[in-house]
Amino acid sequence: MKVDIEYARCEGHGLCTMQAPDAFHLDDDGELNYRFRGQDIPTYMEGDVRSAIDACPVAALSERA
Repeated sequence: MKVDIEYARCEGHGLCTMQAPDAFHLDDDGELNYRFRGQDIPTYMEGDVRSAIDACPVAALSERA
């Protein structure tokens, strides 16, 4: 599983960081950092990452097939 992120859409609400803190992090400037950029997410984290995708209020995150 891979994730696409529309960084321009992200408003820094941080809900993804609450759902999947090992994958998403907001830096000191409120910018989203994604640990697995261009990589597959470890299988054991897929549920948390899907929850993060669903939690994003501005739909900045999506699962790539």
